[in-house]
Amino acid sequence: MASAHDFTFPRLGGGAPIAMKEFAGKAVLLVNVASACGFTPQYRALQQLSEARAAKGLVVLGAPSNDFGRQESGTEAEIAAFCTANYGVTFPMTGKIEIVGAGRHPFYEWVRTELGEDALPKWNFHKYLIGKDGQIAGTFPSSAAPLGPELVSRIADALDA
Repeated sequence: MASAHDFTFPRLGGGAPIAMKEFAGKAVLLVNVASACGFTPQYRALQQLSEARAAKGLVVLGAPSNDFGRQESGTEAEIAAFCTANYGVTFPMTGKIEIVGAGRHPFYEWVRTELGEDALPKWNFHKYLIGKDGQIAGTFPSSAAPLGPELVSRIADALDA
């Protein structure tokens, strides 16, 4: 597969899958998320980022996973309710996915093939910036603040490309 636009994700709560090709021409910040993590408060900044940059073409996409510390053990309905009630999340969310192991979502296998094992998430709230062309424009560790200067600058560059 040539780009992130070639992948689909299940949609949180069911319904039509999220086809990444829907986001062609937009920048996407894909973040693997969890409800019981020390980084969970990043949801607030991710929502702010989504609200501030959506009109310019940024899509924030949350991807719940229970792979790191078993910190996303709830059902999809519980995840949706938690995100809405605690952080007012309105950006799209995938269904719960696997990132490590034999059941790894194909997007993450593509990342491993394209960028190597070191580019895979090591913990919750790892971020991938995907350019308008579907190529990975940056990877950011869990500790990278969504509204931090480096990430905001890279998002601006991706939106201007």
